[in-house]
Amino acid sequence: MLTRDVLPLIREAANRVYSVVHETPLVPLPHNTQLSNSGIAYAKLEQLQTTGSFKLRGAANKLMSLTPQQAAAGVITSSTGNHGLGVAAAAKVLGIDAEVFLSAQVTRAKQDKIRGQGARVRVVGDDPLAAEVAAREAAAQTGRSYVSPYNDPYVVAGQGTVAVELLRQLPDMDAIFVATGGGGLISGIGTLLHHMAPRAEVIGCWPENSTVLYQSLQAGRIIEAPESATLSESTAGGVEAGSITFGLCREVMHHGVLVTEDEILSAMRWGYAQGWAMEGASGVALAAYFKEAARYADRKAVVLICGGNPSPAIRDLLM
Repeated sequence: MLTRDVLPLIREAANRVYSVVHETPLVPLPHNTQLSNSGIAYAKLEQLQTTGSFKLRGAANKLMSLTPQQAAAGVITSSTGNHGLGVAAAAKVLGIDAEVFLSAQVTRAKQDKIRGQGARVRVVGDDPLAAEVAAREAAAQTGRSYVSPYNDPYVVAGQGTVAVELLRQLPDMDAIFVATGGGGLISGIGTLLHHMAPRAEVIGCWPENSTVLYQSLQAGRIIEAPESATLSESTAGGVEAGSITFGLCREVMHHGVLVTEDEILSAMRWGYAQGWAMEGASGVALAAYFKEAARYADRKAVVLICGGNPSPAIRDLLM
């Protein structure tokens, strides 16, 4: 799939998702006294979505794309937390039955948030892949639509509405830093900017401990890569074989930045001190900007604060 195929879907998404999501603010990034040379930067505060994450956008758009028959049958998904919460919240607003498969790695707090939106939760397996396999099998057996966290053009298009707002809020933006896991968010944002603001750099940001898509892009094909534990829980994990996001990222991403766990934690603590809810993925994008700030000293950069739902253990580290 190419960006020209996704572009009209983003425009369609922008005309319908705002009955479920809302436009989030773009604010000046406070000065970091530890940076000797930085330019005018901004933070896009996606953690202020009602579910605390950008994931609501893609989930809402996917559910709104279903036929009446598909919607009546219900949906099923798998998630490490934020996507499942987005699907559950969108389904509640739209009156669609939803079931979310989670691995045993997902905390009780995240499980309860999803249940609180009215979705059923099923805990399966010890890792996200096991939950995904079980969810896909259940969807096939029951005739329900499976809602992928990233490998779906309607999900990608929903995430692209972030860029629709940015082009209104900062039409002369020069760069955006985006934490990247499966690639749905950067694919959606990058698609719109590629066509509407091609001079704006799209910068993928990864924790050094989890770089599957980054390494796949370097290799020119989707590969498996070793991972270790990371504060950026929501970007961890592999990339589905044949994912549409691989080709989209190759088309829209200008370069990637890798950050250490210490850099992520430092950025999260800095963001927390600004009064922002911060999860690890948000810390990845912020840490990447801090690392590259000197390169953008004379340009307008945006840091996407993509979510604010840290696990209790990670929240304790920020106190």
